[in-house]
Amino acid sequence: MIRKIISGVLGVVIALAVGALIMLLQGYEPLATYGALAQFSIGGLGPFTTTLKNAVPLVLTGLSAAIAFASGPVNLGQPGQFAFGALAATLAGLYTNLPPFLEIPLLMLCAIAGGALWSGLAALLRQAFDMSEFIVTLMLNMIADFFTAWAIAYPFMDKKAFSPMTPPIAKSGWMPEIGSLSSSVIVMLMSVAIMWFVFQRWRAGYEWRITGQNSLFARIGGCDVRGNFVAVMLVTGALAGLAGGLVVMAGPHRFIKGLGANYAWDGIMVAIMANNGLVETLIYGIFVSAIQTGALGMELITNVPSEIAQVLQAVLVLVIVATREYAVLAFDKLAARRQAREHAA
Repeated sequence: MIRKIISGVLGVVIALAVGALIMLLQGYEPLATYGALAQFSIGGLGPFTTTLKNAVPLVLTGLSAAIAFASGPVNLGQPGQFAFGALAATLAGLYTNLPPFLEIPLLMLCAIAGGALWSGLAALLRQAFDMSEFIVTLMLNMIADFFTAWAIAYPFMDKKAFSPMTPPIAKSGWMPEIGSLSSSVIVMLMSVAIMWFVFQRWRAGYEWRITGQNSLFARIGGCDVRGNFVAVMLVTGALAGLAGGLVVMAGPHRFIKGLGANYAWDGIMVAIMANNGLVETLIYGIFVSAIQTGALGMELITNVPSEIAQVLQAVLVLVIVATREYAVLAFDKLAARRQAREHAA
């Protein structure tokens, strides 16, 4: 744990230093830029709650990728699963209008089912035809993108709108706000807690982790590798679908063109930064959300283009991953030298 904390903090510090150097080379003031970024992302209750709300899709799609990668399946279908979850929640919200205590869980369940359905298709093709889920999930992303674009432009388009989008869902399906905090943040935290418990404390999670580390050992040890593969694909698809549903339910309350943005791909990036750790995914997801949320204010105050935030994200991924690997080597060398001195003594 100490190694993870040290390597993580060191990676962030080095990445921020590299970002500052890039800004200096471009003629910008790093301290003022970082100050503006922090002011508009965590500088007060309003900015901080906005950062948390924006972190919801990043954390949930990152959680989806982290669990998949740590368990063996290479599920890169989070963008498509996100889109289908969002569409399923939207359609449910268009054709039902129950009391909020029924409508909100119904829409979330539909989002979960939509994401699981899309990832389950990849799992089915893997089991039936031994097709690589790596390729299938990537291809399904494109199909989901075009299908949802068609759905909101033709059969479900709001006739009063000037661009492709659905009508708004029933107000009873809107995620309520607790003060300035969106309740979708609570759902995100509950999801992280539940998946951590399953992954770290349940037998199923143990089998997933063992399969991800050594599938042959897991098979010899009696784990149902094929069944676990399907379960992981469904669970990770459900998480990505839930992310899409929550984005719709928390606002804009309808499916609009470009709804997914880069949430899912950024979530995969967060999982890589977190080295597939579930708690780490939550932390890095909020951190990346802070950068993205503060980018607009940074541009307004300092005239630094918001694209610098994207450069900073890329630098963060590269530096954090590289720092983690070098930290592991450094810690191993120190441990080996200590043991050698103890033996010599």
